[in-house]
Amino acid sequence: MKHILARTNRDVLRQFACSRVLLAFDYDGTLAPIVPAPEQAVMRPETRALLEALASRYPCVVISGRARADAIRRLRGVEAVEVIGNHGIEPWQTSRRGLLVVRRWRGLLARQLAPFAGLLIEDKVHSLAVHYRRSREKKKARAAILRAAAALGDVRLIRGKQVVNLLPTDAPHKGIALERARARFACDTAIYVGDDETDEDVFALDQPGRLLTIRVGRKRQSLASYFLRNQSEIDRLLETLLADAPARRRSAAGGAGR
Repeated sequence: MKHILARTNRDVLRQFACSRVLLAFDYDGTLAPIVPAPEQAVMRPETRALLEALASRYPCVVISGRARADAIRRLRGVEAVEVIGNHGIEPWQTSRRGLLVVRRWRGLLARQLAPFAGLLIEDKVHSLAVHYRRSREKKKARAAILRAAAALGDVRLIRGKQVVNLLPTDAPHKGIALERARARFACDTAIYVGDDETDEDVFALDQPGRLLTIRVGRKRQSLASYFLRNQSEIDRLLETLLADAPARRRSAAGGAGR
């Protein structure tokens, strides 16, 4: 992995910025810092202002593991950004069957995990996230979550930063969501920035020259090509992209539907 903000990689960003490019971002840990409780995650005012300015020049999407309504609320005021929620399920792949499956999972998990203090089951309607950041025995808590999830049967597990995500196995992932958004906006290229295991589905697309993948935090096992040292560097990345598009105006292709 290479540091995307290094001077030697400046031309890479410039080439993508000059193309018909889609800018795509994860939310938690990327646009907003990781915090102890999911409800506390907010963007810094500087990040919000930069994202709003970028969205007036580039097609922009946020592909979040959060429920879409939750992500939209956190992006209120950044009107030109399209929001995709639940790891790519919302708004295109929702179904009553999936909703009922997730509802059943929640009841089963609540009973199985009741003895473990510090766990939070986040119900996102079309998926679940079991957080164990507040647990005092994180290894035991994680093992208990994985055992309980395995007993559910047909479930896709995505581990994150002190969280385990549970999705229906036929649900789309973030890579599929990115490709769909790129087609919607008729973009030839895309830049994607994420920080977690849920973003590896995008990093794995492996499309040199068409997809620039950037991970927040360097990780040897990641499939991303470039990295930011930490979440606070997102502002420098947004500033750099903004500087590369002083006269650019956002294409109307695909619209800006939220």
